[in-house]
Amino acid sequence: MSALRLSVAIGDYDRNRPIIDGSVRIDGVDSVVMTLSPEEIFFRAFRHTEFDICELSLSSFAVQIARGKSAYVGIPAFLSRGFRHTSIYIRTDRGICRPEDLKGRAVGVPEYQLTACVWARALLEDDFGVKPSDMRWVRGGIEEPGRPEKIRIDLPVDVQLDDAPESRSLNALLEAGEIDAFIGPRAPSSYDRGHPNVGRLFGDPTAAATDYYRRTRIFPIMHLLGVRHRLAGEHPWLPAACLKAFEKAKSLALKNLSDASATKITLPFVEEQLKAARELMGEDYWPYGVAANRHVLESFLQHHHAQGLSSRRLEVDELFHASTLETVRI
Repeated sequence: MSALRLSVAIGDYDRNRPIIDGSVRIDGVDSVVMTLSPEEIFFRAFRHTEFDICELSLSSFAVQIARGKSAYVGIPAFLSRGFRHTSIYIRTDRGICRPEDLKGRAVGVPEYQLTACVWARALLEDDFGVKPSDMRWVRGGIEEPGRPEKIRIDLPVDVQLDDAPESRSLNALLEAGEIDAFIGPRAPSSYDRGHPNVGRLFGDPTAAATDYYRRTRIFPIMHLLGVRHRLAGEHPWLPAACLKAFEKAKSLALKNLSDASATKITLPFVEEQLKAARELMGEDYWPYGVAANRHVLESFLQHHHAQGLSSRRLEVDELFHASTLETVRI
C-alpha cells in the first residue's frame, strides 16, 4: 500500500520541527508540510478546510463541535500552550492598578473567540471577580484594520461587543487612548516599542502565572491538532498515527532542550529555566494526551460555554477521535 500524500499545516516550533524536517514521519503518510502562522492556518482551515492535517484553535474548534459542524476531528497533541497573564495590556494612565479596575473599561480583542482571550477572561473572573459583561469589548485587527471573527458567534445579551472603526487597528486605538486595555495572543506594537502609557496589567506575569499554576495545576492549552473528518473516516488508523508521531517529535524536542553541551535555542539560562519548569510542573511539563490534560480541558470547556461561545456544555471526549483517547502499553 502506498503512503497517503497529505498536507500538514503547523507552526514552526521546536516540538514540531522533527515533523517538519522529516526526522519523524507519520506512519503511512507522505507529508507535504507547510509552516504558517497560527492566524493563517486557522483562517484557511475554519473558513475553507484547506488542509488534511493541521494545527487548530481550541476555542474555534469547540465552537464548531458544539454546533455539530466540524470538518476536523481532534487529536490531543497540544501544539501551543501559554499562561495568559502575559496577554493583558493596559493604558497605564487610566488608574488601572489591579484587575478589578478593568470593570467598565473598553477592552480590545482581535477576535472574541480566540483561545487566549477565553483563558484571560477565565482567570479574570475566577481570581478577581471580573466578568465578561463587566467590560465593553472592541473587536479589530491588532495592527491591521478589519479583522473579522473566523467563525460567526452569538454572545449573551449582557456582553457588549463592538467593531473597531473600519480604518483603525486596536494598536492605534490603544496608542491614542481610545480603548483602555487590550487582550490578545500577541503584544501590540506600541508595547514592544516602549510606549510610555502602555504596559502589562500584571507587573510580574511570571510570578502571577506561577501562583496560578500552583493553585489550579492548569497550564492553559491553546492549540490542538486536527485531521480532516473525511480522512479519519476513510482511514481510521490515521488519528492515532498522528498522535504517535507528534508525541515522538515533542519527546525529541525536550531531549534536545536538555542537552546543555551547546544550547539549542538562542537564550541564556536555558538549563536554569528548564530545571525550574520541571520542579514546578513535573518532568513532562507539556503533556499530550487526554488523561494528563482532562482537568485543563474541563476548565476550558466550562468557561467556553459560560462565555457564550459554545452553544452547549461539551464533554472532553467529544473533542477527540476515539482512537486517541487511550494508547498502547507494553
